[in-house]
Parts: sequence; C-alpha cells; structure tokens
Amino acid sequence: MELPRATVTQLLTRALRLGCPHCGGGQIFKSFFHLKTNCPTCGLRLERGETDYFVGAYMFNLIAVELILFFGVCGFVFLTWPNPPWDLITYVTGGLMLAGCIVCYPFAKTTWLAVDLAIRPLTPEELQWHHEGGEFGDRELPHL
Repeated sequence: MELPRATVTQLLTRALRLGCPHCGGGQIFKSFFHLKTNCPTCGLRLERGETDYFVGAYMFNLIAVELILFFGVCGFVFLTWPNPPWDLITYVTGGLMLAGCIVCYPFAKTTWLAVDLAIRPLTPEELQWHHEGGEFGDRELPHL
C-alpha cells in the first residue's frame, strides 16, 4: 500500500499553520513548547521515533531567527544611514533575538518535521510502527 505523498509546498504550508505536516490535522501541541506524542488525526509520531529529533528543530529555529534579524537590521541601517543608532540596534536586537527564539519555536518544530518528511518520506511500515506506539526499546524504527 502506497501512502499519499504531499508536495513540499503542502508540507511546509501545513507546518506553518502549526498542523501536522503529513495530514494537515490540527491540535498537535500539548502546550506552547511541547508537541503531543502522536498526531491525533493520522497517528504519526511527531518526533519520528528518534531520541535526538529535537536538535534539528533547535537548529532550524536559531537559523530562522538569525536570518529574520539580519535582514531587519540591514533594512533599519539602510533607512537610517548615514547615522544609524548603533547602541539602540545592539540592545533591541539582543532582546528581539531572545523573543524571536521563543515565538518561532513552535513553527520550527513543525517546519523541521515537514522538512524531514520531504527528505525522508513516511512509509506504510513506519506509519504502522507509529500507530502501534512503537518505542525505542521494543523494536527498531523501520527505515527505507
């Protein structure tokens, strides 16, 4: 049985809406910082069954916030040239970096899952493993 495969655009759009990238189902967060174990709609294990899965989301979050701030600061410096307020820029960007990491975190989690699904598509065997509540110790996650 072949699973329907979403396009990269569909995966990313679903992720940016904070839904399950695989099926588009909502309500996948327990709280602002924590995903549920499985998608309530399709049963996908939201961390794909790997103990270090969250590291990719952290990296994705950091890169996204840094890029947003980089382009924002460049635009601000361009608009205020030849006398940009360097002290103001220093203090404001420090605060925005911290706030951005917090605000963007849920988006980074879902977007990282979408990127992972685009690179490593879900197989019927893996989805069955997720439905069965596969754990790290009982048997290995099925691979391609």
